[in-house]
Amino acid sequence: MVRHPQILATGSYVPERVVSNAEVDALMGESTNEWLLANVGIRERRWMSPEQTTSDLIVEASRKALNRAGINANELDMIIVSTDTPDYLSPATSIVVQYKLGSSAGCYDVNSACAGWVTALDQGARYLMTEPSYNNILVAGGYGMSRFLDFNDKKTANLFADGAGAVVLGVGDTPGFVGSNFLAVGAFHDALGIYTGGANRPCTPENLATFGPPKVEFVRKFPKTFNTEYWPKLMQGALDKGGLTFDDVDKYFFTQLNLRTIEFMMTLLNQSIEKTHWIMDKWGYTGSPCVVMALDDAISQGKGPKAGETILFCASGGGISMASSVWKWTAK
Repeated sequence: MVRHPQILATGSYVPERVVSNAEVDALMGESTNEWLLANVGIRERRWMSPEQTTSDLIVEASRKALNRAGINANELDMIIVSTDTPDYLSPATSIVVQYKLGSSAGCYDVNSACAGWVTALDQGARYLMTEPSYNNILVAGGYGMSRFLDFNDKKTANLFADGAGAVVLGVGDTPGFVGSNFLAVGAFHDALGIYTGGANRPCTPENLATFGPPKVEFVRKFPKTFNTEYWPKLMQGALDKGGLTFDDVDKYFFTQLNLRTIEFMMTLLNQSIEKTHWIMDKWGYTGSPCVVMALDDAISQGKGPKAGETILFCASGGGISMASSVWKWTAK
């Protein structure tokens, strides 16, 4: 019997605190509001409270997805968490999520920066295809980058936000998972990231005095044509697994960093802008879970995929890591 992985339900969560461009401008001591609106599309974002951490955001999104799927946390066979802003360097954030959900499932973390959630989604699908004892898998992502902002850095401090998203995967009679594709350009591993706090630059007194506490750093620029060059072949590689074309895709969910990039990509692919959805205008950039947060938000607005439609996730992040995944929508 063929086991068909399906997306059963989605969930997302953003913290209560709304942070406007004006508030960020005040913290930076410089106005970037007009530039943000014109070039990126961000007008506000959410930051978590001092009492919250990344696992808390993930748990809230996961509970929504579990409730909508009609699945109890104890019915989960695996929990896969994507984050590059973990609660701790070690142990994994997924074990914290497992505990807070009251689950007994096995779990592990994935960190391929902002391509992490799509990567974790592919792994969840493949477990269900190959492991007969697994029937329900939670694939969740969380982003708590507000803890790592440097307000002296005008290139990053106004972009990043906090949030989480999740799906529950199950097994059905009709195909859901079509295929995925992955690309990477490791030459940019030292271009954008959090470079203090790991083994390469531990938080010794000397390093803290020289570099300061762990913070997101934009060390050097990426080529302006990077997305134009890589995203089409990244997506095509996933579509090829199902013998599909760009015209066959009904809904596109891209990395939610820059609205102008999404608009340009849809034009480049000769696709209607109505086929995509964005959330960076109200939630800022939420890293790896942003694509599933966009899907969940589209569903909540009645703009989500319909039964039998094809959806595509396309994500890229630091490293540079890239991932794309194609699914047939089967959720009710």
